[in-house]
Amino acid sequence: MEGFTITKMTKEHIPALAELERICFSTPWSADSLTEELDNRTAHFLTAVTDDGKVMGYIGTFVVCESCYISNIAVFPDYRRRGAASALLAAASENSVKEGAQSISLEVRPSNTAAIALYRGVGFEEVGLRKNFYRYPQEDALILTKTFSCHEVGGTE
Repeated sequence: MEGFTITKMTKEHIPALAELERICFSTPWSADSLTEELDNRTAHFLTAVTDDGKVMGYIGTFVVCESCYISNIAVFPDYRRRGAASALLAAASENSVKEGAQSISLEVRPSNTAAIALYRGVGFEEVGLRKNFYRYPQEDALILTKTFSCHEVGGTE
């Protein structure tokens, strides 16, 4: 398995991430949309990069009012099952706690069983359903949330 690091998204990552969006999502974010997040103070986008500089994947989060929302998480097919998604989720959770979040949430297609297994494996629980959330194809979304412990957010248990 090749090594990788998690780093803040930079403008140099944008072309690869826009391509990843096109590969993974039916309504992908554009390069311009990703670039706009570089200057958004509530946005925290992290990239998994191989030791030789190739983009493996990324996660985009927004921390607002003690909550973190994951807007995007994706890994290039050739780099899946190498720990990048788990590392991105861990880094995003750690960053969210530092930013004052008490929980982290996302939506996922019920048909995306691999992603659901990943999220549940790192402590996310199903808390709701958004009817007809996705298009192309139309599908509901499961809402998954992970609540941080008092220890994680700096309190005592």
